Amino acid sequence: MADKKFLGTGMKFPPQIDPATGRFITVSGNKAVKESLYLILMTQTTERLVRPDFGSEIMTYTFMDTGTTMMSIFKRNIMETILSQEPRISDVDVEMEYRENQGAIIVSINYLVASTNTRDNLVFPFYLDRGQEAETEEGVESEGYYDGDYDDSMMESDEYFIDTDDRKRG
Repeated sequence: MADKKFLGTGMKFPPQIDPATGRFITVSGNKAVKESLYLILMTQTTERLVRPDFGSEIMTYTFMDTGTTMMSIFKRNIMETILSQEPRISDVDVEMEYRENQGAIIVSINYLVASTNTRDNLVFPFYLDRGQEAETEEGVESEGYYDGDYDDSMMESDEYFIDTDDRKRG
């Protein structure tokens, strides 16, 4: 297997400590690119004081109308944000599917890691109602996106849905 150090190594998101070493868990290669995309999308612009242009505006689409025009604007916004902020990828294709019964839009982002010519994808639910809680097993950490091959039958249940509101709830 070719050396993929040029894709970088970074801290796992959300930050986690390795119980064996006491150090932060890191990711590298294509997993680092995928986590970078998720971090870009889940960070509001102006949220970071040092880099106010970092992040996206997708949270402004919460409670949006799910008509064709708004979905097209939402899709274009995601594509432009990714292409402008993640230089390791190209050829971005965003597909969306509105799931009325879950109150969410399934966002599937297919992209090409330019330096390795490898295709990958990121699938995550965008909840239109920020107050909706995701049903996850108690004590299980969740990444906020589905990491694996996308299968429509898997998304029929709520178990794969993760809330896009990344703030801690008390």
